[in-house]
Amino acid sequence: MSEVKLATETRTEFGKGAARRIRRENKVPGVLYGHGTDPVHLTFPGHELLLALRTPNVLIALDLDGKTELAIPKSVQRDPLKGFLEHVDLLLVKRGEKVTVEIPVQTEGELAPGAYLLEHVLNALPVEAEATHIPESVTVSVEGLSAGDSVLAKDIELPKGTTLAVEDDAVVLQVLAAQAEETEGEESEGDEAAAEA
Repeated sequence: MSEVKLATETRTEFGKGAARRIRRENKVPGVLYGHGTDPVHLTFPGHELLLALRTPNVLIALDLDGKTELAIPKSVQRDPLKGFLEHVDLLLVKRGEKVTVEIPVQTEGELAPGAYLLEHVLNALPVEAEATHIPESVTVSVEGLSAGDSVLAKDIELPKGTTLAVEDDAVVLQVLAAQAEETEGEESEGDEAAAEA
């Protein structure tokens, strides 16, 4: 798991106007909370934070008033049109502490020959892992699977120290038979037959 160091500043101004001023300076407003402490309002360097958040569940080492605090992203708000970061909530964590996060599910291999579709029932798998050893993703082989086959949470091999935070029999992936679309000619013939009846 990657750890990214970010310099932060404590902020004292709140509200929309203050947030807009922060964003104009290419910075991102955010909040750090957890462990029963009062929320700390922070300002992050925009570009560095954007790069850090490209890694799911990234561990961020915050340089905060001369101390280093560890945090993971809990909520990220982006502008729906332009995609820039608007606000981030970070959860304070400690080394050795277990946290529940969702990790992306990736697939490898080819389905059995035929018209099959692979459905991701869960795009991300809820797991519990040590805060400093959160896996970036899990990879599942779908080699040779055909219609009716599914992959359950318990079938996925997790890295050492990581446990499921979802029911063992939860369906993660399933294979469906592709539906053949009716052609326009067949559809109109069926409509005429129904009208005559």
